Amino acid sequence: MTSPNEESHDGSGELPDHTHNHGEDSHKQGHTHDHDHEHIQHTGQDGDDVTSSIDQGDVAQFSVPEMDCPSCAKKVENSVEKLDGIQSVDPQVATGTLTVSYDDEQTSATAIEDRVEKAGYTVENTGEVTSKFTVSEMDCPSCAGKIENALDRVGGVTTYETKPTTGTVVVTYDSSRAGEADVIDAIESAGYEVTDTTGDKSERQEAGGGRESIWTSSRALKTWVSGGFVALGLLFEFFLTGQNVQIAGLFGTELLVADVLFLIAVATGGQEILRNGYYSARNLNLDIDFLMSVAILGALVASLAFGEALYFEAATLAFLFSIAELLERYSMDRARNSLRELMDLSPDEATVKRNGSTETIPVDEVAVGDIVVVKPGEKIPMDGSVVDGESAVNQAPITGESVPVDKTTGDEVYAGTINEEGYLEVEVTSEAGDNTLSRIVEMVEDAQSNKTEREQFVERFSTYYTPVVVVFAILTTLASPYILGTTWSTAVVYGLTLLVLACPCAFVISTPVSVVSGITSAAKNGVLIKGGNHLEAMGAVDVVAFDKTGTLTKGELTVTDVVPLNGNSEEDVLRCARGLEQRSEHPIGEAIVAEAGSAGVAEREVDDFESITGKGVRADLDGTPHFAGKPGLFEELEFDLSHVHATTDGGVVTQTARQMCDRNNCLDLLEETVPELQAEGKTVVLVGTEDELEGVIAVADEIRPEAKRTVARLKQLGVARTVMLTGDNERTARAIAEQVGVDEYQAELLPEDKVTAIEELVDEYDGVAMVGDGINDAPALATATVGVAMGAAGTDTALETADIALMGDDLAKLPYLYELANDANGVIRQNIWASLGVKAGLALAVPFGYVPIWLAVLAGDAGMTTAVTGNAMRLSRIRPATDDRDAVADS
Repeated sequence: MTSPNEESHDGSGELPDHTHNHGEDSHKQGHTHDHDHEHIQHTGQDGDDVTSSIDQGDVAQFSVPEMDCPSCAKKVENSVEKLDGIQSVDPQVATGTLTVSYDDEQTSATAIEDRVEKAGYTVENTGEVTSKFTVSEMDCPSCAGKIENALDRVGGVTTYETKPTTGTVVVTYDSSRAGEADVIDAIESAGYEVTDTTGDKSERQEAGGGRESIWTSSRALKTWVSGGFVALGLLFEFFLTGQNVQIAGLFGTELLVADVLFLIAVATGGQEILRNGYYSARNLNLDIDFLMSVAILGALVASLAFGEALYFEAATLAFLFSIAELLERYSMDRARNSLRELMDLSPDEATVKRNGSTETIPVDEVAVGDIVVVKPGEKIPMDGSVVDGESAVNQAPITGESVPVDKTTGDEVYAGTINEEGYLEVEVTSEAGDNTLSRIVEMVEDAQSNKTEREQFVERFSTYYTPVVVVFAILTTLASPYILGTTWSTAVVYGLTLLVLACPCAFVISTPVSVVSGITSAAKNGVLIKGGNHLEAMGAVDVVAFDKTGTLTKGELTVTDVVPLNGNSEEDVLRCARGLEQRSEHPIGEAIVAEAGSAGVAEREVDDFESITGKGVRADLDGTPHFAGKPGLFEELEFDLSHVHATTDGGVVTQTARQMCDRNNCLDLLEETVPELQAEGKTVVLVGTEDELEGVIAVADEIRPEAKRTVARLKQLGVARTVMLTGDNERTARAIAEQVGVDEYQAELLPEDKVTAIEELVDEYDGVAMVGDGINDAPALATATVGVAMGAAGTDTALETADIALMGDDLAKLPYLYELANDANGVIRQNIWASLGVKAGLALAVPFGYVPIWLAVLAGDAGMTTAVTGNAMRLSRIRPATDDRDAVADS
């Protein structure tokens, strides 16, 4: 019987950007992040994952595959029957389907699905298809609005998500009612060309360097021609006034040479504007294209019908707004390039060994289990495991590691990393679309869907801004002649200027372009941020809580001290310990065996091995009984641990022995040596025979070299408090905390205790980040404001666990992440208030004649769009620390 997930945690907490429902009873569908790797519980109208079903008016059928027993069916039935208007509920356990008859005036399929989800079961629809379309010309929110309105009219489309910052549209539709061609037709009916769809072979090339230059595109050429005619018109208008004669008449008005040149400028430069304005009107979208079209046509109507001679203003609008659009496209392309660079990391082709020879094939045709040949200097095309060869591999594109990592047989490698020097044969372990790099690119693309609080504020504000400014423009035009004493022609120009300022494009784009810049920059440096909301939250963190094992420490026990006693050498101690522990499966024994192996000590003949539960081990080494274990074991063997001779002459005296043996080469193991080693967080093992104590070995989970520096750097950057949470004992926890420098620690915690500790911190502080290994610490990661997983490269579980993943096992990336998030929040604030302030200032100054129409176009539209994009791109210059230096920004 399936055990449904009664409660689940949504790591995003927010609705996707520009994600919409479609149809009378259609439902939101999108990926939601669950920290605990359980299936997400859906909540229907609250905005989480809800999948559409087959709706037949007052009868709806739902696919509920988890409903696989009578108990499950009864639970679902009881939950659905709580709704008003339910006529009958028929759960079919054998097929996993639920058929419900209902009164559609009292309830809906959406509400029914909500009740099924609240019973803890997932509703699925196998008839739905999700496709991604590349619409490179969609580079602002107004463009997205037109496409959304067009998609609303397509039957069968259940959800869509427009992403202006990446130029993509993700559409989910019922394949029985609509197809990919219908979606493409809808997008193109809004005036935008679809250049790629999911699975197109040309996608990678299109995303790469084979793109048409913005400045030589057909629109750019028309713009340059328009500018030439504007310049000629100005020449006749102001300099060749004698030659500026009447050459035609239209609607009773005179057309001078300059006027005709201005009209030609409008005809060439305004083509795209009026075309897009038509699509805006057709799709009922009050955007900048519609407003500019109204402004240009209004100037022409005023000129021809009322003799106001606003041809220059119309031509200036057409030319300068085309310039503004080109600048905006260029700026957005710069932001998109950062994501394209990620996509281009993986090669298009792979060399595969088949039938005794090698052949080069597209990566999409490489199957799991194939052997891929990678020569020096080539990129590794697929995730896999090395089966032959040795080489240093540059993993910086995935993990951000600055130093190449040595790879040999059995080691894991990732697609997009670079084989530096040797020959490698790699057995493919994942398909092209499911490798680590593909998942990173997908998550970075999806990251902008999780809107920040500021982005939500901007979107709410922008819905009021445009109508208010349009109304202000109308009132200014009508009232200026009476209140300010202006002429009607001047009043019309004021109104047209305000229409130019009525679209908040720069204001709306200011946050998403910053988020994309920050997230893609982080991805290139081995930090995967899974949403703009998480980037924003990380920048506002006051407390950072660390797991100990595997986070502040390496998570692997190693031998730290060997103290030889009674004339034995360090090699003697390790040789005996190796013999005793090589049959032990305890991690401490494994660490001792590994140390002895790396030291090259000889093996001994082992007989009669015996594990002494809770105390240690016993075995005959070369016929002599030996013991290894806790000090208590040797006390039971009646050794005097308070008076033991350290080895000096004829043996090796370790640094620990020198520090502790200060009287007649004698150690007090019971009161001094053992407690002092334990105070350093180490576990102590004694080695000896029945008659002689041979040595002391200390084993510890070694602290990461960068841990202390990381904690210090976080404090320097402004983190108010650092906390270590561990299930280890009090003495070890205290020792690690003191060495690392955290402000406080909590020891002997169970997983639920860590959750409680995080909850207490969240109640006390505004933002709490939890840093853990991504698997064992999942509940605490889910509870924190931001969950950060360590060493997530190649690990599906870790990639899905936390809000942010450090792809390489490098704690030193944490200060970089915090600094990047802080700076991103600052850039977002700057962009929002600068774009809003400039627009508002210009709008208020228009009625007083301080803002010419060209300034409104260049400063209010093109200037601010370019400025906010350029400001956002500064985030890409922040780099992680190298060696002991702090993170720096390249100049």
